[in-house]
Amino acid sequence: MKLHRLSRNPANLITKLEFRSRVSPIKYQGISRLKQWDRTFMSEFLDRRWALTSPDTKIHRVKLNIDELQQQTEENETCGYSFLNDTRPSLGYDMMKERQGPSFYVVRDDLLHPLVNGNKARKLDGLLPLIEDYRVTDVVTCGGCQSAHAAAVAVSCAERGLASHLLLRGEQPDIPTGYNLITTMYGNAIYVPRSLYAKREEMLSGHADFVAGSTGSVIWFSDILNESFTTKNSKEANSVPVYSKCVISGSNAENRQRKVIIINEGAGDFAGLLGFIRLVEYLSQDHIFGKEQPLKIVVDCGTGTTAVGLGLGAICFGLPWEITGVMLADTIEGYRKQEKRLISDFKRFCCSQEMDQSLSGANDSIVHWVDRTNPRKFGNVLKGEIETCQKIAQQSGILLDPVYTLAAWEQAIRLCRREASSSKGDAKVLMLHTGGTLGMFGLAQRYKSSFYTLKK
Repeated sequence: MKLHRLSRNPANLITKLEFRSRVSPIKYQGISRLKQWDRTFMSEFLDRRWALTSPDTKIHRVKLNIDELQQQTEENETCGYSFLNDTRPSLGYDMMKERQGPSFYVVRDDLLHPLVNGNKARKLDGLLPLIEDYRVTDVVTCGGCQSAHAAAVAVSCAERGLASHLLLRGEQPDIPTGYNLITTMYGNAIYVPRSLYAKREEMLSGHADFVAGSTGSVIWFSDILNESFTTKNSKEANSVPVYSKCVISGSNAENRQRKVIIINEGAGDFAGLLGFIRLVEYLSQDHIFGKEQPLKIVVDCGTGTTAVGLGLGAICFGLPWEITGVMLADTIEGYRKQEKRLISDFKRFCCSQEMDQSLSGANDSIVHWVDRTNPRKFGNVLKGEIETCQKIAQQSGILLDPVYTLAAWEQAIRLCRREASSSKGDAKVLMLHTGGTLGMFGLAQRYKSSFYTLKK
């Protein structure tokens, strides 16, 4: 189903809920929801150039077998179901009127691009245009051997005529596969010993200086944000002096003046939030989920940037949406620290007093952080998880990876069960598919024994 974007006309965005918010602030989970004029401000704030032509995404609805649902126990609540994928679900007002059985929605961001999809595409949505405005010639970033971020940067840079330099942690595999193969094909992959990789800032800076040479220049992406990002007029970023973009050709390639930019691992900067706020604005249109329908959104978390971006978007547009982030790479203290840093950056760059007040409630906590349903050591891929992903793929046509997106799927089922058994049960459950499916190839290479069972 192709979902079309409505015109961004503030007059068309006013609902009864928004009209009431002009008179008095509305509270949701201890956090003030923004007034209508601040929502208009956010629409103007997002009126900029993007990497993605449109924020559109496919939305599917996954139905659970009711008979099996009644047989599940609390201890085994995410296993043993069969699934049915509805690729043309009712949305908008039809969704609110329809009486639905146990089900949840899946935002299919894994279908955005064959190689750059999921949360990596959303993070780069607002970031890449800022890089292009600065007319850089080279991009330096880092990640693990099977880093989806490194692959996304490599592909995106190649599509825009930029050279990418990807510093990958660890040893070079005998046969590249998955994201490692894509990174190698599209960019310049450099394998870095783990001892050096531990000092990321020093490593990135040193390699960027090497790429720039004696005549080039180096800038961190965070410096671009500090210098050029403004909410008064998003196009003012283009007024910052930049070097002319040089064309790489023949013998001039080594003599050209290089302008090198450094992007942090995972693109976990303020600009990485913009794509998710843009996604929230899109999903909150009346013909999709609207602004009054309560939603419980589940997302798997590496750095946590995706969850924080969704949470900020929900607050900025005054939505009764709850964001659940499934923690997979850090402790809850680490995620809350990251959340606090990103919110602080958002306040600083937005410069809105009303927004600052709205984000001051509930100790600035806008995401409900949870452990995955069946806690296990991160990266310890088990045969059972592989088989579960196989079953889901065969029944629903949705491919998950056993580490990240499967964890979000499990949490969505848990919330779906709770809503089905609740006397209210008015909230819809939504899972954001963050992509990562190419990582299956890397996992199969690393955990060969866990994939043997698929032979049958």
